[in-house]
Amino acid sequence: MSKFMISFPSGEMHFRPEEFDTVAAEAHAVIEEIKQAGAYVFGGGIDETVPPVLVSAEGGVREGTYPQTARLEGGYTIIEVPTRDDALLWASKIAKACRCDQELRAFAYDPAS
Repeated sequence: MSKFMISFPSGEMHFRPEEFDTVAAEAHAVIEEIKQAGAYVFGGGIDETVPPVLVSAEGGVREGTYPQTARLEGGYTIIEVPTRDDALLWASKIAKACRCDQELRAFAYDPAS
């Protein structure tokens, strides 16, 4: 089994305001389907109202991010499935429900994690 992250940036969902309830219901239905299939690990979105911080090895905390992750935002779903093709199937269902492309990334296996 492999873990995958399915994600999209904030602002990529494009639909009319009156479609919000339908889009939300369809997205939640796909997540429920993933759960029922036993593939769901975790999901949620970045709380963009809380500023990110960097924590040093010495315990120091400062506001900010690494430059390459300054725009880390949006929604994320972590799944665990047997194959990449299975992950692509779930990503396509989420894309359809959310009305936007989804990025799929594989997690590297670390036996100590």
